[in-house]
Amino acid sequence: MPLGRPTVVPDDGLTTRERRQRPLLIVHTGDGKGKTTAALGLALRGWAQGWSVGVFQFVKSGAWQPGEHAALAELDRAHRDHGVGGPVDWHTMGAGWTWSRATAAADQAALAAEGWAEVARRLTGEAHTLYVLDEFTYPLARGWVDIEEVVATLQARPGVQHVVVTGRGCPPALLDAADLVTEMTKVRHPFDRGQKGQRGIEW
Repeated sequence: MPLGRPTVVPDDGLTTRERRQRPLLIVHTGDGKGKTTAALGLALRGWAQGWSVGVFQFVKSGAWQPGEHAALAELDRAHRDHGVGGPVDWHTMGAGWTWSRATAAADQAALAAEGWAEVARRLTGEAHTLYVLDEFTYPLARGWVDIEEVVATLQARPGVQHVVVTGRGCPPALLDAADLVTEMTKVRHPFDRGQKGQRGIEW
């Protein structure tokens, strides 16, 4: 795609403007580092465009305080206080979803199902322009959430709502449904030499 121009123009009856405004289903998968980082980079771009951004972390513990969460919380505050950018709504499964009374000790499968049900409700109501479903591949692979229902819901979502799903081992059905798939391939990682995660690099 030289200079950002597609090599093929589809005969779909759409104008260039219409084609550029189509909602995308994006998957970041693979064994390499950077899946969540790339997805939250999209959240940063979306915020700058004035989009409503919803981040749903399906696996990480509520005790996990990633730097991106702090940064996006500040951007949400800037939106509320000064009207710049867009609103950011962040939820972490391990802490119990913020709309529910579930606790960190609750069954992980039940929490994942509850989280997906909330995402589905928001998709139906067109609550956000960008959804980051972080590490959502794991509940899907473990059978905590029905993959056929997820694919059908994502394909039927109304309006212009972009969805990015991250995690290793993405189920084939979701890969087939996606418009954009990036596989992160590990070439080398400090973990292989026994080095633990670093502040600012891993969180």
